[in-house]
This record gives sequence, C-alpha cells and structure tokens, in this order.
Amino acid sequence: MTYPSPVDTRLTLLSDWLATLPKHYQLDLASLEPASADAGARRYFRLASAGLQSSTLLAVDAPPPQKCVEFAAIALLLAQAGIHSPQVYESDFTHGFMLITDLGRTTYLNLILSASDPLETCPLFDAALNALIRWQCATRAEVLPIYDEAFVRRELELFPTWYLERHLGITVDQTLRATLDSIFTLLVENAHAQPQVFMHRDYMPRNLMASPPNPGVIDFQDAVLGPITYDVVSLFRDAFISWDESFELDCIAKYWERAKKAGLPVRTDFAQFYRELEWMGLQRHLKILGLFARLYYLDGKESYLADTPRFIVYVRNVAQRYRELAPLLPILDKIEDAKIK
Repeated sequence: MTYPSPVDTRLTLLSDWLATLPKHYQLDLASLEPASADAGARRYFRLASAGLQSSTLLAVDAPPPQKCVEFAAIALLLAQAGIHSPQVYESDFTHGFMLITDLGRTTYLNLILSASDPLETCPLFDAALNALIRWQCATRAEVLPIYDEAFVRRELELFPTWYLERHLGITVDQTLRATLDSIFTLLVENAHAQPQVFMHRDYMPRNLMASPPNPGVIDFQDAVLGPITYDVVSLFRDAFISWDESFELDCIAKYWERAKKAGLPVRTDFAQFYRELEWMGLQRHLKILGLFARLYYLDGKESYLADTPRFIVYVRNVAQRYRELAPLLPILDKIEDAKIK
C-alpha cells in the first residue's frame, strides 16, 4: 500500500507568499527546490529569478521564534562592515519568510574536503581571517546581545544535561557536579576577561561560502557581543573537520598578527592569547557535545552525533595541556567507558 506524502503546510504558505511579491523579481515559483537546512527549524529553498543580476534567489522559511528580524539586522551590520553576506530583499517577519541573496552552492567545507593538501586552503583562510577582522573592527556597544555569564552557563549546562545524562546515562552526582561547576566557573571567567567584540558565534567552514569576494558569510542570526577568541577557534576547531596542529597554530598566529595591526585589542603576549583561545574552544566544544545530543533526542537529527568523537578529542587535548583543567580528564574517561558499554 502506498501512502500520500504529508502536506508541507509551511512550504505551501511560503509559496503563496512568494507569489505576492513584486513582479520585478520575475520569480519562477515552479523552480522552487530545497537548498539546505540548518540545525534548527530554518530551511532554505532556491528558485530561479530573471529580475536581478543573480539568476537565483533563496526563499527562507524560518517559523517563529526563529530569528528573522535578527537575521535582517545583522545582515545590514555585516554589509556595513564590508562583509560579503546575503541581502534581504523581502520579508514577512510575522510568518517567518524572507527572500535573500543566493551565495551559491559551494561552502568552504566542500572545497576543504576536496583539497589534496591543506596548503591549497590557505587563500580561503586568508580571506576568512580578513573578513573576521573587518567584522570585529566594526564592533559597537549596545547593538548585539551580550554573551554574558548567564548565557555562557546556559550553554555549558547542555553538556551534563544532554550528553552525560541523557545520551550516555552517566549520573551527575554531587562529586561530578562539583567538578563541573569548578571547571565551568573557570571557563566563564576566561570568556569575560577577554576583550569583547562582534561575534558571529558559528564562524566555521560550513557557514562560509565560496562566493567571491570570499567568503560569503551565512548563518549569522545568533551573533552577539562576546570574547575576541571565540570565532577564531570556531574556524579552526570545527565540527566537521580537524587540522594538523602545526597548520592550525600557523593560521591562529596569522590572525593574531593581523588583528594587532588592525588595532583590535588582542593580547600583546601570544601565549596568553592562545591560552584564552584554547579555553574558549573548550567552552564551545562542551556546549556542542550537549547541543548535538539534544538535536538527536528532540529533533531526530542523528547525523550530528557522528561528529561528537571529534569534540572529545578537542576537549581531552586542552584538558591535558592545562593543570587547572585536569579534573576534566576523569570525566572523559567515564565517557569512554560509557561508550564501550
């Protein structure tokens, strides 16, 4: 027996909205096709357009409370900073629909995975670092939400709640809780001791498009005012690809030198800067372990769990390098034991 496909009500509403837009876009509604989806409920659809310089545009379906208003506001900030990012042509914030620039089909991640030598990717990373520095140099107060202590702790709590307890069945008893609390406090203090700048919050090769002038920057609706090392470590300690440590270190040093020349308030001592970056990465990686588990259990997105071993490696490497973080190592051993069982 065959069953009818479920009706995609949101797609129908999106198509109806697109049909109401001005005729000068010359949209071909029959060409509407899935372009991509992100970790949340946001979806992108590509369709042909004969009315603008680009032959295609993207229709965005971002049902409330997805951040359409924020997306449009941050797109403008990026453009003002000279960053190549989508322009919002039309919007219906009430229903969560937008018509935006199509930056193409090729991400940095696509090109990196197909490269035979990491050196082939240097021009991509050079451009990504330059764009990041322009974004950070555009920092203004009271424009973006603040990545404050409550924000950081809320993210860190994803790790014990969703990864340890829900995913691995590890009981967070008083002893384990005390260890986590002490580590979390160190990470919060590290985040807020750093200079605070405009922060993309997911600046990684999957969210950078090979779309000259490179990079085309996407998925920026969660941008905040936060630690200066956050986006740099996100770029090189990524969810979907790992780098040789020497290549990573060379790229991070390159950012540090360029940021200093641009007048950004990075630490004058590279060792201090690198320590802050590593601790910032640890905070992000603990958060993502919990987030990826939550995506599986709440949204059925199983593919993200396949990348969690990469984050365990990141976390262990950093915990082994710093005496203050060594209490994490027995927790990582518990995680490995739970996986074996």
